[in-house]
Amino acid sequence: MAQKWSGEPEIVTLPDITVATVHTSGNPEGLGADVMKALYGAVYGLKFALKKRGVEMKMGEPRARWAWNPGQEATGGLEGDWGVPVPDGTPESDLPQKSDSWHVSVAVWHYGECARILHQGAYDAEEPTIARLVEFIRASGYEIAGMHEEWYLSQPGAKVPKTVILYPVRRVKE
Repeated sequence: MAQKWSGEPEIVTLPDITVATVHTSGNPEGLGADVMKALYGAVYGLKFALKKRGVEMKMGEPRARWAWNPGQEATGGLEGDWGVPVPDGTPESDLPQKSDSWHVSVAVWHYGECARILHQGAYDAEEPTIARLVEFIRASGYEIAGMHEEWYLSQPGAKVPKTVILYPVRRVKE
């Protein structure tokens, strides 16, 4: 069943997830198409190989983690990790490498308590949504405890792109 997103910030507890991932450095806009092509080439290769073995694999939302803090100017580019969920225990050797430019590896992304919100609109117009989420985190007695993360629920060329913005959080110690 598909997740329903209300656009209101919330605190949730999420399980760890295994992802096929690519690490990048630079302007995400200039890298996104090639990175996603490499990721999806590897993940679809895995999906078809598993299907031949009688194992069904559901495709999850692509996501990215950025070494960026709210309010920080992102000039010149960002360090980041792009990911697509794969089954737990997937070895890197099961991911066919479809790109000469980007190596796809496997990692476990850790979650736990997180704050998240749905942003509807252009990627470069996320700042007010991020500010709203950061204020919610503070007002709820939490602080950001990890990397900025985005889940891409729609295609980049969608009329109104939908992006989940997420931060791992922890309670502020008094």
